Amino acid sequence: MPDFYDLDALSKVAVNLFYGWGYNFYRVENQLRADDLLVRAKIGWLLGRAQGSVTAAESAYRREFLPPPSRAKPRPDPEAVAGAQAIERIGQAITAMEGQVRAQPVPENDRMTQLYRREAETLARLFVTDQKLTGQAELLREMLDGKDGRWIIGNVTVIGEGLKAMSETLAERQALLMA
Repeated sequence: MPDFYDLDALSKVAVNLFYGWGYNFYRVENQLRADDLLVRAKIGWLLGRAQGSVTAAESAYRREFLPPPSRAKPRPDPEAVAGAQAIERIGQAITAMEGQVRAQPVPENDRMTQLYRREAETLARLFVTDQKLTGQAELLREMLDGKDGRWIIGNVTVIGEGLKAMSETLAERQALLMA
């Protein structure tokens, strides 16, 4: 009859299961891997908030500058249409960036990685790039928070520079994994 309160027996069973699953949560590498996943999820959340601000600004801009057609004005103002499209492109670029961040790989937990690569060092370097990505995503979120469509249109270049910087950081991150 098993003893469900015998700590020694229970810990042996747990350790055997952990090793069988290829996981031991007390290893630094596993903690760093889990941290990497968590941090990238939070970066995605920040980018989602930034994209939400852009969507709200776009909706307000369209309501204000692109009213329904009337007899007096059957066609929309081309400048207003171009502005709405510029805001929409910014939102799409942020959504694409969020997808890229969430889809970033992390080193596998396998014997080849452990034998030929210093896994903990690689994960620690990845964490540094993830910190950079987090800061960039928060700056973008702060920059867009509560801004209207006219502000976004006037600052497309600055917003694009922020997205470009994030793209470059993602390329750095991918290069670390290829090394």
